[in-house]
Amino acid sequence: MTRVLEGRTALITGANQGLGLAIAREYAAAGANLMLCARNAERLEAARREVAALASPGQQVLSRPLDVSRREDVDLVVAETLAAFPRLHVLVNNAGVYGPMGPIETVDWDEWTDAVSINLFGSILACRAVLPHFKAAGYGKIVQLSGGGATNPLPRISAYAASKAAIVRFAETLAEEVREHGIDVNCIAPGALNTRLLDQVLASGPDLVGKAFFDRAVKQKHEGGAPLEQGARLAVYLGSAASDGITGKLISAVWDPWEALGEHREELARTDVYTLRRIVPADRGMKWGDR
Repeated sequence: MTRVLEGRTALITGANQGLGLAIAREYAAAGANLMLCARNAERLEAARREVAALASPGQQVLSRPLDVSRREDVDLVVAETLAAFPRLHVLVNNAGVYGPMGPIETVDWDEWTDAVSINLFGSILACRAVLPHFKAAGYGKIVQLSGGGATNPLPRISAYAASKAAIVRFAETLAEEVREHGIDVNCIAPGALNTRLLDQVLASGPDLVGKAFFDRAVKQKHEGGAPLEQGARLAVYLGSAASDGITGKLISAVWDPWEALGEHREELARTDVYTLRRIVPADRGMKWGDR
């Protein structure tokens, strides 16, 4: 997959640490021009310098602080990106937070809604801002980071779970809305990562996040989580021409054979494989449930 993003420009949110920084590194190595965004300006500049050191002559790596929950800021960053580069090809929506931890009736409500604003509304605002450009070009890639909350309940981390499930369904919906414009929209389930989010779970303790979830976090911290590079390489694939026509899918970086998905492009287009769907009794071999 070397240099598969040569000549492409990508805007990556939450790019100053963790998975976002890993994606930025892989995109630079793959030849992309970059606009990196995150809230912490000092950490973002350090990330920009690190990523720029991986770029080849002729590649540009720019950065701008951004709060994805503020519409005006999102619109301004996209406008600045389009002013700096002739084209924008890829949007990677990576910015995300866990939000408050604890029973829903006791967590701080403002913190809960702030988490939804970042995880859900922030991603949607970025999509809204890039879509006119993508539609005019007849091409674009939207890569949305998902998480465990999209496919499993996460008691005591409800803002994260609800927002991640919602953004995956939004991505599925948007994929159908823009399919005729040559725009692909896909989600990545990166696996259990040892990032600042895991550290937040450990710092919160079992009383807030629940003993079972806390014990799994301790084990993950000790044994190591999924490699950041695995999710980052899938993000490169979904931003490249190799994935053209694959859209509306939630793809696991760890478990799915994503390197070969291009061979199954037509099958994927006409099935609900890699999507969120309701399970009925017959799906589990049960004899009841039909009317």
